[in-house]
Amino acid sequence: MAIAKCRFSGQPLHQTFIDLGMSPLANAYLRAEQLNNAEKFYPLHAYVSEDTLLVQLEEFETPDHIFSDYAYFSSYSVSWLKHAKAYTDMMVEKFGFNHHNQVIEIASNDGYLLQYFLEKGIPVLGIEPAANIAKVAQGRGIPSINKFFGVETAKELVIQGKLADLLIGNNVLAHVPDINDFIAGIKLILKPNGILTMEFPHILQLIQENQFDTIYHEHFSYFSFLAIEKIFAAHNLQLFDVEELPTHGGSLRIYAKHDHAENPSISEQVSHLKAKEIAAGLHRIETYITFAEKVKETKHKLLNFLLTAKAEGKSIAAYGAPAKGNTLLNYCGIGKDFIDYTVDCSPYKQGLFLPGTHIPIFETDKIRETKPDYVLILPWNLKEEIMEQMAFIGEWGGQFVVPIPEVKIYPSPIPDRLLIAS
Repeated sequence: MAIAKCRFSGQPLHQTFIDLGMSPLANAYLRAEQLNNAEKFYPLHAYVSEDTLLVQLEEFETPDHIFSDYAYFSSYSVSWLKHAKAYTDMMVEKFGFNHHNQVIEIASNDGYLLQYFLEKGIPVLGIEPAANIAKVAQGRGIPSINKFFGVETAKELVIQGKLADLLIGNNVLAHVPDINDFIAGIKLILKPNGILTMEFPHILQLIQENQFDTIYHEHFSYFSFLAIEKIFAAHNLQLFDVEELPTHGGSLRIYAKHDHAENPSISEQVSHLKAKEIAAGLHRIETYITFAEKVKETKHKLLNFLLTAKAEGKSIAAYGAPAKGNTLLNYCGIGKDFIDYTVDCSPYKQGLFLPGTHIPIFETDKIRETKPDYVLILPWNLKEEIMEQMAFIGEWGGQFVVPIPEVKIYPSPIPDRLLIAS
């Protein structure tokens, strides 16, 4: 069997970060007529590179297979739209972008972010690999090209004179199997004094908050600031600022420029975050290889809660059909014997079934109709938003269950005190 290699350095991967067994692609939702067909399951085994300390999965399916037709539409999260608008306002105020500048977003999805720059009269261009999603953005008047991004696409844009004053990549870096080709493409289309910002989940939060369910095949890599700084430096790009964000359970927003650009100057936040990561042990491989035991403990606690609830005759539904939820359910072996159904506000997922577990996805009204005793929140990073939307379950004494970082029960309406499931 071939040995996996680090996608940045090319060195062999030997050290396990976490082995979550066999799992289907997390966004491979099923139609009713597919339920009796065989599903493909792949090893969900994350390694940590001993030379770069980059956590990564092997590539079992091509990006074209995974992302060409995608089920995730960013505009269906109210809190994410607020995040996108706040980012737009901040960048315009901080750097003075206006109608003379070009904003380009890689993995622009349905135009959830670029719409706010367009409203300000700033020229935009989206690059989106999923044809179904790019079409939605185009229908909203947001210029979008349906391509995967890398050196080849970057060269095409350079020929067309499409260079970025501001280049954006939100939650895309983890989805890239050939990270060197991707960043080399960034180097090509970023103007000499252009600014790049990228957001991605922070592996420090993944480890400290036990967010193992954010590991799935569509996420090829998991980054610390120490690792990503090294990768960008290899392509002559310098990280000059960084912010810690609450999104997706804890993310980083990095700011980069060409290393020959004099401005902006390097922020103190860069050295502060590096010191924080070193204090947390992210520069030592031992920190990574001890993570697996904590994950097993969480699995046991969740299964104990569900077994007890079912033994007491309680009904359980889920809220959301996120990729992270599919990792959680498949790893823990939680199917229709525990969860009656799930609901999702995206019409693109309603009527489908979760991969592996075959749990049906309904409209959110289903919860009011069936009055479950418990609602398991799968997109736990949006728990406040969801519990506010679903507060009506308190009418029949329903309670929320949040599985990460540990199983917690939240009565509705939400009290100040949390009840922790034993």
